[in-house]
Amino acid sequence: MLIPHPLLGPRDAQEFTYLGDASLLDRPDGMAEGAEAAFFDYTYLRDNPAGLHRELWFHEQGDRSWLVVTRDTTTHEIVSAELASDVKRRGQ
Repeated sequence: MLIPHPLLGPRDAQEFTYLGDASLLDRPDGMAEGAEAAFFDYTYLRDNPAGLHRELWFHEQGDRSWLVVTRDTTTHEIVSAELASDVKRRGQ
């Protein structure tokens, strides 16, 4: 599988480490009311969807960047790949 790195172009998926659902970018506020329950959900409750899914990938064997890859989990087709820092900045 080739991952279209936004800065480096197509890269083999073996250069990357899969890190899970991209919702991990939205870490709860540890000081907010109900933080314990929020962190439980954040840590242990995950969706396992069939179809389009946003995932975190770390370019471990390359420039060490974090990407948000939108991929169809049934076909492995990659729809898009963005730098995670750009996604976080936009608040998505």
